[in-house]
Amino acid sequence: MSEQQKQAVQVVNRYKWFSAGAGLIPIPYLDGAAVSALQLKMLAEISKIYSVPFQENLGKAAIASLASFVITHAAAFGALAKAVPGLSAVAAPATAAFAWGYSWAVGNLFIQHFESGGTLLDFDPQRFRGYFKSQFDIGQKTAPAVEG
Repeated sequence: MSEQQKQAVQVVNRYKWFSAGAGLIPIPYLDGAAVSALQLKMLAEISKIYSVPFQENLGKAAIASLASFVITHAAAFGALAKAVPGLSAVAAPATAAFAWGYSWAVGNLFIQHFESGGTLLDFDPQRFRGYFKSQFDIGQKTAPAVEG
């Protein structure tokens, strides 16, 4: 593992915790906005490690393009359940686990992409679809149990 990769993995490990915490925010849609902001910051830090020019608009587009690969009715349920009084306690742990897995997958995907010499300009989400889904599944399985 390269020194850059070690540093980048540390960044991902830190931000998956931050993202899970943001997923616990009980206000509908504020949790998602917080997680998105954290993922963008994570991507900026990983880009810096690899000396890849970072542009916020390209980072936002890249992260958003990956969402369609993993967002399911369950994620939509989490946002809806948070809007219903009394269900927030049920939805928050699921949202935190989703945020953990999603951030893990985003971070690891970009580590792989940057390790192979890629940039944000040449990022093709379709090319990474399978890898992203597998990383998301791993992230979901490793997410800590959160009591609501």
